[in-house]
Amino acid sequence: MGDREIEEPGAARRGMGPAIEAGEDNGLSELRRKHRADLERLTMTSQPFKTSAFFLLAIAQSSGRAWSSVLKIGSWLKIVILSIVATWGLLLFTDGPHAKHVQELLWYVRFGLWWIILGVASSIGFGSGLHTFVLYLAPHLALFTIKAVQCGRVDLKSAPYDTILLKRMPSWLDKDCLEFGPPIYQETIPFSKILQKVYLEAVLWGVGTALGELPPYFLSRAATMSGRTVDELQDFNAPVTEGFPSLTSHRAKRWLLSHLSFSKILLLASFPNPLFDFAGMLCGKLGVPFWKFFLATLIGKAIIKVSIQMTSVITLCNNQLLDLVEKWVACVFRYVPGVASVLPSLVAKLKTTKDKFLSAHVAASASIAVKGKWNLSFALIWNTAVWLMAINFLIQIVTSTAQGYLKTQQELEISKKLSEIKLSASERSSG
Repeated sequence: MGDREIEEPGAARRGMGPAIEAGEDNGLSELRRKHRADLERLTMTSQPFKTSAFFLLAIAQSSGRAWSSVLKIGSWLKIVILSIVATWGLLLFTDGPHAKHVQELLWYVRFGLWWIILGVASSIGFGSGLHTFVLYLAPHLALFTIKAVQCGRVDLKSAPYDTILLKRMPSWLDKDCLEFGPPIYQETIPFSKILQKVYLEAVLWGVGTALGELPPYFLSRAATMSGRTVDELQDFNAPVTEGFPSLTSHRAKRWLLSHLSFSKILLLASFPNPLFDFAGMLCGKLGVPFWKFFLATLIGKAIIKVSIQMTSVITLCNNQLLDLVEKWVACVFRYVPGVASVLPSLVAKLKTTKDKFLSAHVAASASIAVKGKWNLSFALIWNTAVWLMAINFLIQIVTSTAQGYLKTQQELEISKKLSEIKLSASERSSG
C-alpha cells in the first residue's frame, strides 16, 4: 500500500508528461503561426511606420557589422585605404593638367556603375526587379541602330560613355545626320559594326544581372550553414518519385535542378527563365563553390544572353530584317500556285517599306519644328512610368529588408522558447 502511494505521484507526473509536452508543442506552434501572420502583415501598405523602422534597424545593424569588420582589418591595410582616399581627394579638388584626365576617368566610372547598377536592379528580388532591359538598354540599342541606319554610319558617339545616363541623354540622339558627315555605308550597315559600338554597355548591364543573382546564393548558403532552410526551398525537400515527375510540380524543379553542374548553370543563365533564382538558391544549399556558380552565371548572362538580346533588338531595328524577310518570302512562295503571280508586287511593297525606313530621317528632321507638345507628353508619360516602377522596386526592397530583420528576431525568440522548453523538460526529468 505504501509502495503504491509512493509510486502514484511519479506515475501521475509520467502520465501528465505527454500532456505537458503537447501543451508546449501547441504553444510553440501558436507562436510560429503568430510569427507568420506578423511577417505577412509587415508591408509598406498595411504597416508603413513599423516597416520603415525595421528597415532602418536592419540598415543600422548591417552598417555596424561592416564598420566592425573594417576596424578588424590590419593596420597596413588601413594605411593603404587611407592613402588611396587621400590621393583621390587631392586629384579631385586640385586644379592642374591632370584635371581633364580625372574628369574623363570619372565619366567612365559613372558610365560603368550606371549600367552595372541597372543590371543588378533588373535581376535582384526574385522576379520583382526593375526591368531595366526594357526601360533602358533595349531603347538605347534601338535608338542607336535606327540613328546609324538613318545616317549611314556608326561613328555617332563622342566617346564610349556617350549613352543614356541618369539625367543625361546621348549627344547623338538629336543631332542631324549632316553633322556627322556623309554616309559611309550606302546600303546595309554590317551587323558587327553596330554591335561594336553598343557592346560595352550591354556587357556591363549583363555583369550587373550576374551580380544581382548572388544574394539568393549567399542567403541560401548562409541558411544551410546555420541549419535553417530558406522558405522558397521548402518545396524542394519533398521526396522525388522514380521516373520523370510532372513538369508543373515543385518536384520537377528539384528534379531538374538537383546536382547542378557548370554546364547546367550556364544553360539556365543563358536565357530568361523563372528557375534561375531557385537555381542560385539551390547552388547555395548544395554547397556549389562560389566561383563555379558565379563564373557560369557571368558567362551565361553577360555574354551569351546579352548577345542574344542585342542581336534581336539590332536586327529588328535594322533594314537587314526586311532583306531577310524579302529573300525568305521569295524562296518559299516562288513555286506556290496562285502566289507566284502576286509575289513581285509583294516584294516591291517590302522594298518600298525598306526605303521609307531608311529615309525616315527626312521626316524626323521636318518634324523638329512641331516637336514640342507630343515629345513633352511622351516624355512625361515615360518618366512617370519609370519612376512608378522605380518606387515600386524601392518599396519591395524596403519591405523585404524589414521582413528579413523581423524574421531574424522571430528566430531568436523561437530559439529562446526552445531553450526554455528543454530546460523545463530537464528540470522535470531530474525531479
